[in-house]
Amino acid sequence: MKRFFTILITALLLTGALCVSASASSFDEAAAELSAIGVFRGTASGFQLDQAPTRAQAAIMLVRLYGAEEEAKAAYDAGELTCTFADVGETAAPYVAWLADKGLANGVSADSFGAANPCTAKAYTVFLLRALGYKDGTDFAFADAESFAAAMGLANLSLSGTFLRDHLAALTYQALGCDLKDGSTYLLDSLIKSGAIDAEAAKPITDKIETYRALQSVTAETMKGCLDTDFDMKMNVTSNVKGQSAGTPLDASESMDMSGTGNAKVILDSEKGDLQMAMTYKVTADGETLDESGYWIKDGKMYVQSGELGYVRDIPEMTEVFQATAMSDQSSAILLPYLKSATAKTSGTDTIYTLTLNNVLGSSMLDIGSLLAAEFGADFDIQISMEDSNFTYTVAKDGQLKNAAVALNADAAIAMKMNSDESEQAAFKISMKMDMNMKVKATGDAVKITYPDFSGFLEA
Repeated sequence: MKRFFTILITALLLTGALCVSASASSFDEAAAELSAIGVFRGTASGFQLDQAPTRAQAAIMLVRLYGAEEEAKAAYDAGELTCTFADVGETAAPYVAWLADKGLANGVSADSFGAANPCTAKAYTVFLLRALGYKDGTDFAFADAESFAAAMGLANLSLSGTFLRDHLAALTYQALGCDLKDGSTYLLDSLIKSGAIDAEAAKPITDKIETYRALQSVTAETMKGCLDTDFDMKMNVTSNVKGQSAGTPLDASESMDMSGTGNAKVILDSEKGDLQMAMTYKVTADGETLDESGYWIKDGKMYVQSGELGYVRDIPEMTEVFQATAMSDQSSAILLPYLKSATAKTSGTDTIYTLTLNNVLGSSMLDIGSLLAAEFGADFDIQISMEDSNFTYTVAKDGQLKNAAVALNADAAIAMKMNSDESEQAAFKISMKMDMNMKVKATGDAVKITYPDFSGFLEA
């Protein structure tokens, strides 16, 4: 069981060190916060985040992000606007008519808007860019809309998966923290100033955006997307397993105190949108070395060395968000849907920023299932909660990041079934508390990564 813990801990360490995730997610809190300011609304069945958004729904969202909902409704009711598309229902008609009148949305034909058609991630991204003041065909080409948007702080978090209302909510939330094209302010602030959104209702989102933007601003020049840090951690893991092995029933509980040390280097190339990473660590418990491993990311591949085993696998689903972050001058907007809150306080000449996570990171973190499957030859169903975990950054007066700390609280439910033997199956319940401290050694151009020889690594 200790070996199983080690692999799980490895993945959590990687996630904790980098504070980034990229897989299928559930942005319930983002949807709820958008609903509180009148931008995102559900139905009698709730937010229906697992449904694909329609073009009509996207049109409604876009009008709200222009702060023009009341204007559109009033003009439509007064007969000043008419909807010429036969497939648009009465609910969406004022919104579609307003967008068409302003030249912001077109139909799929002369008399059809395609109202019930699924709205694609690219199409919605274009809508959001227009709301920020950008024009397709002038500022960006439609074919390049998503890469252009990433540089503005908008990243499609559905990645290669189906674009759902869940991801529409996340993209909309990001857009609120993005600067307008003219640089005057960010979108949510402009909507508040125009009176389209109530300032008090929006305060939780505004506070989050401005605190995170401040953290990014003071460290951007000194870090330049690059970090070299030593870290140490202490962790307590308790577990219960039930199942069977070779026909023998399993029913056991265990508690383990562990500690670990290591080093992590990250280089995000803002010109190439490239991610490089190197992390080595050692985990011990009761004086025994449980694992001494290394993780490297280079050219869109992850290399793992654990004991004598070395393997490599493609990770485009992970690197896409990293690359978007690397290219973005507003990367804080990309990560906003993962934050429950962001606060700042002064301590002497330092400023201490605390970022509290919602549970999106737990549900969309690094693909632990694939990592475990490669190691154990089994199928895994994993559910992880990381609600209220914190990242704390201490920033000096000159903008240098001095140190960072991670307090992760994770509860995992894991069902395992061996591929080769149905009699080998188990259900784990694991609770983990981890405190990790990171001392910054270098930032910016001073960060260098030297890679080992990967020639003997096997494809996972």
